[in-house]
Amino acid sequence: MRDLTQGSVLRHIVAMALPIGASILVQTLYYLVDIYFVAGLGAVALAGVSAAGNAMFVIIGLSQMLSVGAVTLIAHAVGRKERAQANLVFNQAMSLAVLCGTATFLGIMLLAPAYLQSLSDDPEVVAAGVAYLRWFAPGMALQYALVVMGAALRGTGVVKPAMLAQMFTVLVNIVLAPVLIAGWGTGWPLGAAGAGLASTLAVFAGVVLITRYFLKLERYVGFDAKLFRLRASVCKSLLAIGVPAGGEFLFLFVFIAVIYFVVNPFGAAAQAGFGLGSRIMQSIFLPAMAISFALPAIAGQNFGAGRVQRVRDSWRVALRLEVAIMLLLTLVCQISPEWLIACFSDEAPVVAVGAQFLRIISWNFAAMGVVFASSGMFQALGNTWPGLFSMGLRLLTFALPSLWLAQRPGFELVEVWYVSVASVLLQAVTSYGLVRRELARRLPAQTAGHGASAP
Repeated sequence: MRDLTQGSVLRHIVAMALPIGASILVQTLYYLVDIYFVAGLGAVALAGVSAAGNAMFVIIGLSQMLSVGAVTLIAHAVGRKERAQANLVFNQAMSLAVLCGTATFLGIMLLAPAYLQSLSDDPEVVAAGVAYLRWFAPGMALQYALVVMGAALRGTGVVKPAMLAQMFTVLVNIVLAPVLIAGWGTGWPLGAAGAGLASTLAVFAGVVLITRYFLKLERYVGFDAKLFRLRASVCKSLLAIGVPAGGEFLFLFVFIAVIYFVVNPFGAAAQAGFGLGSRIMQSIFLPAMAISFALPAIAGQNFGAGRVQRVRDSWRVALRLEVAIMLLLTLVCQISPEWLIACFSDEAPVVAVGAQFLRIISWNFAAMGVVFASSGMFQALGNTWPGLFSMGLRLLTFALPSLWLAQRPGFELVEVWYVSVASVLLQAVTSYGLVRRELARRLPAQTAGHGASAP
């Protein structure tokens, strides 16, 4: 356990964000590695895997329900020096992870064809996407346990073990992807199915590694069979914080689904270009996301300890860092987005769509920095409903205009990208205002409740 209620806030953010960023990076590399080798199979296979990858937003959303709730409640318990409560929260979250993983596996196996058919009319694209999802289904199910164990460590201020486990998984995936996708050394290429299988085996390896850490080395929280039986009060607290946060990712799933709907008439190359551009964009967001993932533990421990000024300082430092980083990344996408896309595909139509997407969408990167920092702060304060509201507002102001534009004669994809930029700017302004309101509402009450003042 690491005490985050003492010392430099900036130093804590940087110290936690670096390994968290590395962990997110290697997790993202799953999809970049898969896309790299799948792209060699052609635009149809790439479009299928890219479309199927959108389902990950559902898995991320569901896993975030457990992760965010666990990080927040464990961080608050650590701040109050309540180790027993932190351990109870961890075991309850793990129990929920088992249930969610089982439901996810069954859902994917049953619903994958219908889901892909809703995104594409091309039978070959659908077949590639279904094969990828079904072979990745066990890995998606295991993600819940991996995420919860990482979240528990993050709540206690420890991030390196989860980072090392994630790095190990991506190394496994890098080794297996060319073998299973392209048939290197075996002469038996499995294509999209191989991409899913490689990721599943990699996730399994990561779960084994981090479980071993908990059994051998972790001392603050750990597995306790007596605490696995679900308790309504703890589950309610976990889900009260986690459900809205998970809902944000589910809204993002709908957001991407709307884009695929309007892109579908433009063919497999356009779908592949958008899918590739969106994956690269998610990779670009990694530094800002790492800071927002560190913020709940740092501000959350200080909130639990009643260190009001340090909570406010955590918000200010994180916000400034994220906006500065995102402005630099905007320049990268303005200068040469074609190069970023061409690293994964040499098909001119795919590169054209992906580069155009990155060049326009990068104008909202700074606003996304505000959104990420705000989301982390909502989690730290234990009220994630404002984040869900701002995300819902973004979805509404994007989906309705985009669907309307798609029905007009002469519709072009560039129109959707500009609508997306405007909707994110609105979300950023809304999120910033809601964070200021939450700080004003919750911190005075926290001070009174703990009798603590700013250091």
